[in-house]
Amino acid sequence: MEHSKWHDLLKKQLPADYFSQINHFLDDVYRQGIIYPKRENIFKALSKTDYDQVKVLILGQDPYHGPGQAQGLSFSVPDDMPAPPSLQNILKELADDIGLRSHHDLTTWAEEGVLLLNACLTVPAGQANGHANLIWEPFTDAVISLLDQREEPLVFILWGAYARKKKTLIKNSKHLILEAPHPSPLSSYRGFFGSKPFSKTNQFLEKHHQHPINWLQ
Repeated sequence: MEHSKWHDLLKKQLPADYFSQINHFLDDVYRQGIIYPKRENIFKALSKTDYDQVKVLILGQDPYHGPGQAQGLSFSVPDDMPAPPSLQNILKELADDIGLRSHHDLTTWAEEGVLLLNACLTVPAGQANGHANLIWEPFTDAVISLLDQREEPLVFILWGAYARKKKTLIKNSKHLILEAPHPSPLSSYRGFFGSKPFSKTNQFLEKHHQHPINWLQ
């Protein structure tokens, strides 16, 4: 992320010592135990989809906390890993909405302009939401606020109560906000199925003269 537009914009948006605070936090937690994702993948979402490339934001809560799952992209796991329940439900909704996608790795979405951002960028092994309210929220809130300032209309996909709270950061009415219950079976996802976020996103992008996302590749 160091040489990206994200880096330049976030440095202006956040307090002067904030990046050093992040580095100190990371030094401490990675020294003390097992943290996901690998340290080099923490900012992968921003590295894969730079500021000017973003068409869509899909906001997750925090990375998967099991071995080998977290990639630094919300909801994505490597293709050689089983899809966690939330991703299974996302792919089921995609199949019903647009068509079948066989891959669990969502990197191609990121390369198409889908920012796969988690509100917390790290998690301790086996402790879902274990780094909530420690360091990351000002950083990822700044990402959302910067996207809200974009001239081009964007799509913000907010699944679940946690993500939907971030709606207050999206003030520009030209953007499309798609809200639905979280895809996790641990929550009541009645209303997630049938919400058709993928086709609605592409209809909006095409209406505003942008290339649609190839969700199936």
